[in-house]
Amino acid sequence: MRTPILTLALVAVICPVAASAHPGGLNAQGCHNDRKRGGYHCHRTQAAPEPSSRLLDLVGGGEGAVSFPSCKAARAAGYSRMRIGQPGYSPKLDRDGDGIACE
Repeated sequence: MRTPILTLALVAVICPVAASAHPGGLNAQGCHNDRKRGGYHCHRTQAAPEPSSRLLDLVGGGEGAVSFPSCKAARAAGYSRMRIGQPGYSPKLDRDGDGIACE
């Protein structure tokens, strides 16, 4: 009777640790480079931009508002991997809808 209880307790302690994708190695935004498959991805959700800056992005105004007709034009201007809320981001440039344009 004691062995099944100890086994169950041990499994309950080990499982949450094993379920962790990969502890550590994340930057302040919760992202990292994937050495095995290449690329860059995130594990934590992105914080929403402040309402005032988001409103300016949605209406296309504000000082320094930047927009591009294509990712090719954005890259030519030195922009790439623009996140929601950052200058140059546009849903039309975010083909996979992950919040990062021109990746």
